[in-house]
Amino acid sequence: MKNYDYLVVGAGLFGAIFAYEAKRKGKKVLVVEKRPHIAGNIYTETIEGIQVHKYGAHIFHTSNEKVWSYMQQFAKFNRYTNSPVARYKEELYNMPFNMNTFHALWGVITPKEAREKIEEEKREAGITEPKNLEEQAISLVGRTIYEKLVKGYTEKQWGQRADKLPSFIIKRLPVRFTYDNNYFNDFYQGIPIGGYTQIIEKMLQGIEVKLNCDFLEERSSLENVANKIIFTGPIDAYYQYQFGELEYRSLKFETEILEEQNYQGNAVVNYTEYEVPFTRIIEHKHFEFDTTSPKTVITREYPEKWVQGKEPYYAINNEKNNALYQKYAEIAQKDNKVIFGGRLGKYKYFDMDKVIEEALNCVEKELSND
Repeated sequence: MKNYDYLVVGAGLFGAIFAYEAKRKGKKVLVVEKRPHIAGNIYTETIEGIQVHKYGAHIFHTSNEKVWSYMQQFAKFNRYTNSPVARYKEELYNMPFNMNTFHALWGVITPKEAREKIEEEKREAGITEPKNLEEQAISLVGRTIYEKLVKGYTEKQWGQRADKLPSFIIKRLPVRFTYDNNYFNDFYQGIPIGGYTQIIEKMLQGIEVKLNCDFLEERSSLENVANKIIFTGPIDAYYQYQFGELEYRSLKFETEILEEQNYQGNAVVNYTEYEVPFTRIIEHKHFEFDTTSPKTVITREYPEKWVQGKEPYYAINNEKNNALYQKYAEIAQKDNKVIFGGRLGKYKYFDMDKVIEEALNCVEKELSND
């Protein structure tokens, strides 16, 4: 007996958008979520009056006007501009690499001087055919930027030394010869005032949602309740790892309430030396320009090895994993029962705006005739 038109597995951005649009089309939808809360990795909760990003910093940015307008239905966004600071030992640098960074590194003032310095370092390195990530990065930006701002951070992120990582991981390193610390080039950028969870709450209003419900564990009772499944979990897990397991990197978050008003003066500070085990510290109150709370909340972010049972964050899109994913994608293409979406379903890292685009495309394709 099919009680629902759609079973949506995962109450993150992709699943919530599909559920919202399907309900608008008069479809009966059930959403199941294995976590004890909705909103997936964009989940925010209030701690000490501050909106805390529980699964790492999520900064909304897009150049797609349709996507920006779509999100305005659910929240008002502030004017937050992502301008992270990189800390190497006791030195501070602006990110992305720009004229402020180059001035702090070498004392150069003009773009011409900065270009000359980078070109000089690239010539000195003499790398024409990079054999690994280290050589690739040095061939792009020279040794100083690599040593201070790329090497340690990348090694922590990937859990391997840079000279053992393949060169294709870094295809380009954005270098800007302007005094502009805006990390993204996108036309629209901001943080929803009051956090992200409210957005998903509004999308799922009036839709049946079961929390603490793991589809993979309760598959026998769930997979036949609907005509179709929208699955936002790992595609290999859905097909019971029949070709093998896809690889990911995971993250561990350490959140702390501090008895001070302002800990680091910026929402995001990256720690680029290898000896510091975390990659960044997020001070959440700065996302909403909070200057009044007497306390502050910080989160240290530690990359770690992924094993089953841990949350998969970043797909390791090397040749081996991409070939394995293709095998799963081929069965999925012939499977009329299920549609895969999101970063785990598609085994690909997506910014939020790309997830929204994907979800709206999926809605159009699946529901346009209704």
